[in-house]
Amino acid sequence: MIKKLQNITNKISPALAIIAILCLWQILSFTGVVPKFMLPSPVDVVTAFIDDFPLLMEHAETTLAESFLGLIIGTVLGFVIAVIMDCFPIVYKSIYPILILTQTVPTVAIAPLLVLWMGYGILPKITLIVITTFFPIAIGLLDGFNAADPDALNLLKAMGANRAQCFIHIKFPSSLSHFFSGLRISVSYSVVGAVISEWLGGFKGLGVYMTRVRKSYSFDKMFAVIFFISFISLVLMFGVTLLKRASMPWDRIKEDSKFK
Repeated sequence: MIKKLQNITNKISPALAIIAILCLWQILSFTGVVPKFMLPSPVDVVTAFIDDFPLLMEHAETTLAESFLGLIIGTVLGFVIAVIMDCFPIVYKSIYPILILTQTVPTVAIAPLLVLWMGYGILPKITLIVITTFFPIAIGLLDGFNAADPDALNLLKAMGANRAQCFIHIKFPSSLSHFFSGLRISVSYSVVGAVISEWLGGFKGLGVYMTRVRKSYSFDKMFAVIFFISFISLVLMFGVTLLKRASMPWDRIKEDSKFK
C-alpha cells in the first residue's frame, strides 16, 4: 500500500510542479510585475498557439520530415560505425577520438558552413541532424557491446560459434537497452538540430517560423512555438520508450516487478 502511494505521489509531483510554475507565471504577467512584452502570460501563449495552429502544423510537417530523415540516416550510420569499431580495435582507437571531436564543435557554428556548401534546401538540414544524432547511437551501442557477458561469449565460442553468431545472440541483445537510451537522446537532438538549421536558411519549418515571429516581436507566438517543439520532443521520446518496451519484453517484466 505504501509503495503504491509513493508511486502515485511520484507521478503526480511533476504535474503539480508544472501547474505551480504556470500559476506563478500567470500571476507575474497579470499583475504587471514582468511586462507582457517581455514575458507573455500562459493564456496569451495558448491563444497565440490556437490562432496560428494551422500555420504551425504546416511548418511542423517540414521540420518533422527533416528530423525523421536525419534520424534514420544517423541511426544507421551510428550502428554501422559501432559495429565496425567493435570488430576492429585499431579502427576503434583511430575513430573514437574523431567522434569525440565532432561533438565539441557547436552546431550553431557548423550550420552556416553547411548552408554555404549545400545551399538552402533540405540537404544541409539533414546533414546537421545526422551529425548531432549518430553520436549517442554509436556510443550507446559500443557501451552495450562492451557490457556483453564474457562468460556467455566464451561458452558460445567453446561450442564453435563464429563472431557473427556471438554478435547476434549475445552482443546485440545486451546492447538494446543502451541503444534505446541513445535513441531517446537522438530523437530530441533531431528536432533541435532541424530547428537550428532552419534558423540560418530555409523556406518552411518551425525554425523559419520562429525567426519570422521574433523579427515581428510577437513573443507570445515565440513562446507558443517553443512549447510546441518541446511537446513534439516529449512525444517522440515517449514513442521510443514504447518501442523499447515492445522490443524488450523481458526488461518490461523486470521494471513492472519493481513496483509490485
